[in-house]
Parts: sequence; C-alpha cells; structure tokens
Amino acid sequence: MQHTGPLAGVRVIDLTAMVMGPYCTQIMADMGADVIKVEPPAGDNTRHISVSPEPGMAGVFVNVNRGKRSVVLNLREPEGRSALRDLITDADVFIHSMRGKAVAALGFGYEEVAALNPAIVYTNCYGYGRRGPDADRTAYDDTIQAECGLPYVQELLTGTPGYVGTIMADKIAGMTAVYATTMALFHRERTGEGQEVEIAMFETMAAFMLVEHANGALFEPPLGTAAYPRAVTPERAPYRTADGYLSALVYNDKQWNAFVRAVRPVWNGPEFDTLAQRARRIGTVYAHLRETFATRTTAEWLELLNSLDIPAAPVRTLDELFDNRHLNEAGFFETVDSPDGPLRFPGPPTWFSRTPGRVAGPAPRLGAHTREVLDQRPDRTAAERPAVPSEATVPAGNGGGGQV
Repeated sequence: MQHTGPLAGVRVIDLTAMVMGPYCTQIMADMGADVIKVEPPAGDNTRHISVSPEPGMAGVFVNVNRGKRSVVLNLREPEGRSALRDLITDADVFIHSMRGKAVAALGFGYEEVAALNPAIVYTNCYGYGRRGPDADRTAYDDTIQAECGLPYVQELLTGTPGYVGTIMADKIAGMTAVYATTMALFHRERTGEGQEVEIAMFETMAAFMLVEHANGALFEPPLGTAAYPRAVTPERAPYRTADGYLSALVYNDKQWNAFVRAVRPVWNGPEFDTLAQRARRIGTVYAHLRETFATRTTAEWLELLNSLDIPAAPVRTLDELFDNRHLNEAGFFETVDSPDGPLRFPGPPTWFSRTPGRVAGPAPRLGAHTREVLDQRPDRTAAERPAVPSEATVPAGNGGGGQV
C-alpha cells in the first residue's frame, strides 16, 4: 500500500474499536500513516452495525477504517501477545480504546510498551479520564452527550431534551485524539522522547461545549448561567419561506444595514441598530426575521442575500451532499475500488500544498493482512528511528480506565 501525505512513514498500531479511536486513525491513514488495525478473532463490532454488501463490511466500519491493514491477533494467547510485541518495536504510535486495567492485564500498559520502544507515542482513548472518580465507567456517545450538556441545550432550543443527530462525542473525541497524538509526535521529532497521551470523551466534550456556553459562568462571581443566549434561543431555527426552508444569519452591523436597506421591514427600529443591541434582543430579532422570510421563496431570498454578502443556504439533505456542486468541483469525494465494487468516500477535508493526503484504500476484510504484516521485515533501520535521549525516563502510569 503506497502512502503519501504529511504522516507518510509513520506506523500506527491501532487497538481501537467502534468510532472514536478508528476515526482518529482513519484521519491518520488518510494523511499517509501505515495503520495496522489489530482485531480480535471476532473483529471490531462496528463491522456489523449498519448496511453491508457482505458480512463484516458495514458502511460505518468501511468509512472509519479505510486505508488500514487488518491483523487478527488473539491477545489472550501467548502467541498473539508475542506477535503484538514484535509489531510494537517498529511502531511510532500505539493507540487503544480498552479499559486501562484490561490493557494492562494483557501486558500492554504504557510501561510495558515503552520498555519495548521508548520512543513510542502511546495514546489512550477513554470515556472518562483516569484522574477522576468515574474512570472505570463505560461510556458511549449518547451518555457522553447527556453528561456534557448537549440534551440540555437542545431543550433550551426546542423545549425538549434531545441528542443531536450525529455521534458528535465520538467524532470530536476522535479528532482530539488526532491532534494530541500528532502533537506528541512533533515533540518526539524535536527531542526524541516518546510519551503517554490520554483523551477522554467526557473531558473533551465538556471543553467543547464550554467554548461559548461557559459565558458568564467564567467570571467570579458569575455574571450569568452557563449558556450562550444566541445559540439556545427557541427562535433559532431554519426560517420557513414561501416554498421551503432557509438558513440565514444577518449578523454583523454591515450585514444588518444592507438587509434593512434592501428589505425595509416595518418592524425595524433604533433598538436594533448595533450588534450589541440585537444580541440583547436576539429572540425578538429572530422572530421578526421569521415573519419576513416567510414572504418570499427560498430562491428569491438566496439571490438577494448572496448579492448582499449575507451568509445563507438552503436546508439540504445528507443525500444531497453527494451531488453538491461545490464538493464535487473541489474534488472532495474520492472513488476507491474494493472487492465489493467502487466506494465513493468523503475525502480528507484538509489540503496541503506539498504533502496532500488521500483515501489510501478500502477498508480491510477481517484479518486480510495478518500474514503480510507478521511476515514483513521492518522497513526502517534502527538508525532511521528517532534517537532517545539518554536522560529520558519512562513515567509511571496513572491506572484507572474507561471504555469507548
């Protein structure tokens, strides 16, 4: 498998399952890393949870595990553990999503892995961080959404607590694992030091939600509750037009002034002149705009708002993304051949002028690369691996655990 991209030459031993960890390593594979997905004999459960052209190759699995190599190892057996230790000696990254106690019981805690390869970046993907009392709790996307306040803000917005319609906690935690792991790789390139990294879904989503929603609660004493009013006002929703729905944000003063000059709404007054004034009356602003947008068709509003440089878009279905003119002309989708026929993947959303990433290949069938990987001689000499400073030490682990 030929790898290109900014992570070309990086080898990842991937013991993750479901979505959080595999999404992290999918991004790394797209960016050129050689990702070796180590699976138990039964395989990753995600192989079976959605539509599939053949058993074990479900759509969600195929997308988050594209471009990887699958190796089946039974880590409950000495032979499986021995084979994994051999893979670790030549790896740059070891990433897992097992409970901390479980991975340690198998003999692959940080201390044991770093003893085999002191320069390795060892990434833990947990539900809850090991330093808190909930370290051993099982975590899934729905429960983490509830923990971090997503259903609460949906209740403020719609009147009913609800999950958002995507596995947001898994994916945001997966992206956080990407940047944490690559930051550790960057540190290693400068110093030669490997280290242990931890990403917890709950802590990740708490930080994510509090970016804007901490708001007045940041201050001591608090200046208000933890919620960003514009995001949670019940009037914040796509606008109904004369023939459909429209998303539009008449936000800054330049956009507001252009809108009221062009439309001349009867409800406009001096109390809406500045962004600060409108922010204090945001529910009223949205209600007035809702009345106005109902008077013309979606196409008429899009033509006007685009001419005024006011952000606006129709409300699209997910299926429409595959036919989206911008995405297609930008080369966003990549078609990859697989044993089940062509697969049209959403490609990497990032662009690099010198080391562009790409979808490296289809997702592997269970164990498809076991013999290839285990028989493969290391493709780098010891001299090509980063040196480890003589004073570098292996820090003690914190214990605890979590499950994603």
